[in-house]
Amino acid sequence: MRTEEGRYASLKLENQLCFPLYVCAREIIKAYTPFLDELGLTYTQYIAMMVLWEHRELRLKEAGERLFLDPSTLTPLFKRLEAKGYVTRRRSERDERDVIVAVAPKGKALRERALTVPQRLAACVRLEPEKAAGLYRTLYEIIGRLTDREGQCDGHDGTDQNEKERPDL
Repeated sequence: MRTEEGRYASLKLENQLCFPLYVCAREIIKAYTPFLDELGLTYTQYIAMMVLWEHRELRLKEAGERLFLDPSTLTPLFKRLEAKGYVTRRRSERDERDVIVAVAPKGKALRERALTVPQRLAACVRLEPEKAAGLYRTLYEIIGRLTDREGQCDGHDGTDQNEKERPDL
């Protein structure tokens, strides 16, 4: 027989994996802020520039897929980056509906200034490389499972909540 406390154990904050992930993401972005302020970027602008630095130019849709952001978020973001002179935007010649975003010369120069950001943040976090690599793999495994369009989540894994030996997501 379940106790009242046991019945609601899955609703305790301390039993949630999602909560430390949420707090960690917020704290990581907060730690990035002073470094990105020096570059005049928000965190979202920074990751958008990183994907463009890697690929030089992308269709807006491709950038959204790589950043897990929708076009309604990316369009104003790239407009602001264009206003700063970091990127250019143009319509595709093959399909006028497609917007192509590319790194501008000023954006290439910004890349040089951004080179120290990852090391500076790593110095703040002070996580051993093996632990960081393991966390990276685990997070991308979770992302992959959550974004897998063929897999369906029915919300029940057949395990009683009280018998689990892992936090709830």
